[in-house]
Amino acid sequence: MDIAQSTHPDEDFDLLRNDALLRWQRTLGIAPRTGLGVVRRALFFALFAWLPLAVWAAVNHRLFDGGSGEPLLAHFGIHVRCLVAIPLFILAEGMAARVVRGIVSQFRTTGIVPDAQHAAFRAALQATARLRDASFPWVAIVGLALAWSIAGPGSDPHEMSWAESGGEFGFGGWWFLAVARPVFIVLALGWLWRIALVIILFHRLARLELALVPTHPDRHGGLGFVRKLPSATFLVTLAVSTVLASRWMHDVVFHGQSLAAFKLPLIAFVVLWSALLLLPLLVLAPRIAAMKRRALLDYGVLVGNHGGLVHQRWILGRPVAENALLDAPELGPVADIAATYELVEKISPLPAGKSALAAILVPIALPMLLVAAQQVPLRDMLLKLLKTLV
Repeated sequence: MDIAQSTHPDEDFDLLRNDALLRWQRTLGIAPRTGLGVVRRALFFALFAWLPLAVWAAVNHRLFDGGSGEPLLAHFGIHVRCLVAIPLFILAEGMAARVVRGIVSQFRTTGIVPDAQHAAFRAALQATARLRDASFPWVAIVGLALAWSIAGPGSDPHEMSWAESGGEFGFGGWWFLAVARPVFIVLALGWLWRIALVIILFHRLARLELALVPTHPDRHGGLGFVRKLPSATFLVTLAVSTVLASRWMHDVVFHGQSLAAFKLPLIAFVVLWSALLLLPLLVLAPRIAAMKRRALLDYGVLVGNHGGLVHQRWILGRPVAENALLDAPELGPVADIAATYELVEKISPLPAGKSALAAILVPIALPMLLVAAQQVPLRDMLLKLLKTLV
């Protein structure tokens, strides 16, 4: 799953090309010198995080039997972090790199960035690439992950009950706290940083003099291609949602917690996470909205002039001097020019449609259905959903 290098790097933006975390992994031989090698890295980090603590738990009879506490297998969140979320965070790199690079390239290929703005476009990409390549954000992320583990090893005593013996953690517990959990936190915070980079990039692109087309059928002035952006983080969303669902699943299965207890946290997560992923699109909204305001005035005048001439000729029966407005083939008859104005009226400032929302909500919903199925039969849930839709 390697990412091919662009033949025009000054007009390209690769979210992963030279970021510090990838450079460090290449130095250690974990990542290949070219490309991303996401499959091999996902497998390596999953086993590196999970296998030592699982072996320790098995040897010390804590894997299936927790003694006075719950066994390791009962703590779904630990397994999901190591075996699901960590690999998904790494596999997401290939998808995100392809989607983001394709979207950025379309700013030029579609003509949205005119030739006069080419230099400013390249400058925006290069400035964001310098941020991407900086080491300091990743040093801060690693430091924060380690500080969290050192300062709060017992922040969730219940989840670590499988590793405790005589009031102290065994090797397996410390491996999770000092290695597995920091790896998960670094990757999770790293994706927040990458999302921030995309927001910064789109903010810079929104400040360019973009050649938007008011009558473009995508209803976003020609920027409809950016609706694909949330799909770049589909696997990231799935990873985060799965971790939340695994913790709630444990509470439902082993502690009799009701689904109602998770309603507000789930709503908060959906709202906040959706807002974060839609923010890069939201920064384009003021530019599209401004285009729509101007276009409504301009096309209103055009339709009015065209309609006035038609009214004089065919309703009032007055002679109308030869006028290019009536003979312009691109305008056509009254019905066509009215349809053109309707296109302008239907412009939506936020370039996010059903596909963008689905790319956010579907990976959130999938793990949550498994939690809900513990108390509500899946068949009943599907029937209720079908009745709602029909």
